[in-house]
Amino acid sequence: MARFDRSWTLFLDRDGVLNTEKVGGYILSWEEFRFEPGALEAVAWLSRIFGRLIVVTNQRCIGKGLLTPAALEAIHQQMHAAIIAAGGRLDAIYYCPDLDDESLCRKPNPGMALAAKRDFPEIDFCRSVMVGNTDSDMAFGRNLGMYRVWIASVTPAPRTEKADEIWPSLHAWALHLWETHRRPQSPIPPSHRLK
Repeated sequence: MARFDRSWTLFLDRDGVLNTEKVGGYILSWEEFRFEPGALEAVAWLSRIFGRLIVVTNQRCIGKGLLTPAALEAIHQQMHAAIIAAGGRLDAIYYCPDLDDESLCRKPNPGMALAAKRDFPEIDFCRSVMVGNTDSDMAFGRNLGMYRVWIASVTPAPRTEKADEIWPSLHAWALHLWETHRRPQSPIPPSHRLK
């Protein structure tokens, strides 16, 4: 397993990683948004390990006319506020509204990562991790030379892409990282340990 530090950037998919995925549909309001169990704690821990935390999410619902960009931004503002309140942070959220699979911004294409690199020139894709739950997430990471972590929230393992690690949830991976990366004086509170 790789050892990470503040020089690394963490790229996170949203649906199925941070929040519960609406299988066969889209999250169209904050009322429909539900964080995955332990996701808020996970982001708080990861915020203390990685130098940058960036969300990259395909949101075809905008291209389909089901959600406006302003409504998506409102969901993301409330998501970020909840993350901050739990002690975590996100440095940026990028989304692709396009329907066309060939769109540069749509994962697995690199557009959102390139936008992040423009905004944060210190990002090194070879010192970056992509965490996701779809083959397109893993291909996005592979295409850019990132370390890849599969979250088995919907599908147990990638169908066509290789992952460097497979975990049942973001919380499980983050807890493992925290316990292997933390300083001795920074214990995990017992109430946050997986049962």
